[in-house]
Amino acid sequence: MTGILLAGVSSFILYAVLSIILIFNKKKAKTLTAKFALFIFIVLFIIASIVNYIFLVPITLPNMIIANLVMAVIGILLLYGMSHTPGTKKRSGPFEATLGLLIILAVLAIPTIFVTGIFTLDNSYESISQKEVEEAKPLSKEDTPITVSPEFARNKTQKSMSVIPNTQFYDLGKLQVQKVGDDVVFVGPVEFTGFWKWFRGKETEGYFTISATNVNAQPEFVESKMKYTNSSYFNKNVERVIYGAYPTYIQSGEAQIEVDKDGKPWYVQTLYQPIGLTNKPDLQDLKVAVVNPVNGDVKLYDTDNAPPFIDGSVSSEMASDVNEYFGKYVHGWLNSIFGKKDVKIPNESGTESSVTPIFNENGDMYYFTDMSSPKENIDSALGYTLINARTGTLTYYNGKKNSGIMDSTGAKEIVNKEFPEKNWEGSMPVLYNIDGNPTWVVNVLDPNGLFKKYAYIKASDSDFVVFGDTARETLEAYRLQLLQDPSNVSSSGETPLQKRSGEINRVLVTTQKNAQVVQFLLKGDKTIYTLTAGKAPLALFLQEGDKVQLEANIRDNGTGIVEKISIEGLTE
Repeated sequence: MTGILLAGVSSFILYAVLSIILIFNKKKAKTLTAKFALFIFIVLFIIASIVNYIFLVPITLPNMIIANLVMAVIGILLLYGMSHTPGTKKRSGPFEATLGLLIILAVLAIPTIFVTGIFTLDNSYESISQKEVEEAKPLSKEDTPITVSPEFARNKTQKSMSVIPNTQFYDLGKLQVQKVGDDVVFVGPVEFTGFWKWFRGKETEGYFTISATNVNAQPEFVESKMKYTNSSYFNKNVERVIYGAYPTYIQSGEAQIEVDKDGKPWYVQTLYQPIGLTNKPDLQDLKVAVVNPVNGDVKLYDTDNAPPFIDGSVSSEMASDVNEYFGKYVHGWLNSIFGKKDVKIPNESGTESSVTPIFNENGDMYYFTDMSSPKENIDSALGYTLINARTGTLTYYNGKKNSGIMDSTGAKEIVNKEFPEKNWEGSMPVLYNIDGNPTWVVNVLDPNGLFKKYAYIKASDSDFVVFGDTARETLEAYRLQLLQDPSNVSSSGETPLQKRSGEINRVLVTTQKNAQVVQFLLKGDKTIYTLTAGKAPLALFLQEGDKVQLEANIRDNGTGIVEKISIEGLTE
């Protein structure tokens, strides 16, 4: 309520000043004019307060300038109409001068705010904490580069809503992925379905959790009463609570649930203050409001200093905005319209506001988005961004080492075309570096949002696709397929060559893309060695019992790419 009153008062400063000037310049009926001015002020203040209460207009310079101009024009016109004596031919000079001044101010102020906002885009771009690298680290053999898609998690959780008392009062709120303990889970609050359900229920029953990495996991309901929620009304609404405490901040997106180590839920909301005479964000000064849903207490933190249990103090909506500024305004607004040098357009294949949350090996959450060219009919990715969900730092992987890879839209289309008769579609494409190969990992869902398969797609080859039922199974099958692809059978140079020797235990020769590939095992060694016949033609005649000496790039996934080999009795 404090914020609403403050916004109301701030909207009437210009009207108050001008009405006082008019009263003192009015030679006759000063007292009557003052009463009219006060009456108009009260009426408009009540109307403006209602508008602010409904729309929660942040107290920023452009918002208050426009509000003051609007209220001043309406107020002065009403004051003129009420204080002007009927039948008088001579018009009141001060009123005409004041209206003229307001028109001039409006003509100057509105374009100024618009133009300032355009030039401030450079400031917002410069405020992004960013770095650029050429290639992401490859996955280790322990990594499983996938999480359950939110569509599947939501579908599964909604089927469990019957466990809630008075189920008819509630619906499932916004799902938020986070790490609880050692598990990555989706957390979804129970929200009211409407005003009368809130009026009768007063508080929600709790929240659901469901694994974000195991498609076979079942949702669990956690009882935890909440009075202050996104779906509550009046002063119990989380957005109003935050606005009342911090009316000079702009809220980014919808408040989301995060759970602490004791299982207690909290609503978190990203906030920012604008730059100068605009509503454009200063991305180096992001804040997060944390609301206690039981008593409505709210605290403000820098996003990177938020309580440790909060993974996403930077909202997905804010991350999407950061991508927009980073990609489009690298050389300013004019370049984003004409020329478009170095401009990159974020794809909209993400699961939350065009971005996809993922976790790295340290358990830190990032938002993933791939970037494509602004030129039409170009479906190759220029690179991708990862935005730290606590600090807001953007890392851009420019893809220079892997030019010509398809974008996320292309990856989804490959999946969509694979199962046309079943109407299965690709969801949540994320680009990973698997053994040095950019790879799209995609969830395959049926029309009801139920999970069916995983798809691993080589980003530089649309025909190289591996499907599987589990993430681990599909990853290993994809890695095996990579080994059998002659274009991949070469040392990456990332690790030094290792010398090995031994006796051949098993050997397999296959033909892949008009080239022959030899794979073999050594006795007492579980490494799968692979080489192309072009490097050592006599390797085609390998058989069990042959003794060999070789140099290979041994990868951490249990495979080795052979660069040199000598075969006793054949090459010696």
